[in-house]
Amino acid sequence: MIQFSQQKKEITGIILAAGAGSRMKQTKQLLFYCGKPLLQHVIDAATGSLLSKVILVLGHEAETIKKRIELNDVETIQNLHYQSGQSSSLKVGLSVVSKTCEAVIFLLGDQPLISSDIIDLIIQRYIKTDSPLIVPKMNGIRGNPVLINRSLFKELEQLRGDTGGRELFKRHQEVIEYLDIEADAIVTDIDTPEDYQRLLKRQGVK
Repeated sequence: MIQFSQQKKEITGIILAAGAGSRMKQTKQLLFYCGKPLLQHVIDAATGSLLSKVILVLGHEAETIKKRIELNDVETIQNLHYQSGQSSSLKVGLSVVSKTCEAVIFLLGDQPLISSDIIDLIIQRYIKTDSPLIVPKMNGIRGNPVLINRSLFKELEQLRGDTGGRELFKRHQEVIEYLDIEADAIVTDIDTPEDYQRLLKRQGVK
């Protein structure tokens, strides 16, 4: 792991993993990659990072997922309205964030290549800049996870539908701190069977 100076800011990770994965036509959070479920990779990266706390938002097949995932050091919460879109999961996650939390990093439950080092790079950039929005980029393409400061939580709570944080980025383009990361992990998510097959082929699995 990359070694940084001691973190003095309380930053919470919120893993968004409530969706039904309709394009995958099965519970994609539990698809295996390198010996463990896709979602487990994201959880392990988050709990192994400098994040102060990790919150997991579940919805579709929540009870089944909880039985098959290792949830040590993770607080789980269920989004009963996950079908209304990703913004509902953002708000459910924010609802249990500590009042002393300064910023959150939103992670996607279908990005198994995200590492603790990537999360720590985002945290370190925030510690250095205090920017309210830290967004990773690779070759000019915006990726995830993203960091959002408490000053924008109220705007997040007003989002609707499946837009996620995109609307927020449009409103506050002038304050976004872009972080160049040369790792396609930040732009690789698993939405379709074809995505999953490409992921498996990366590790020589056929």
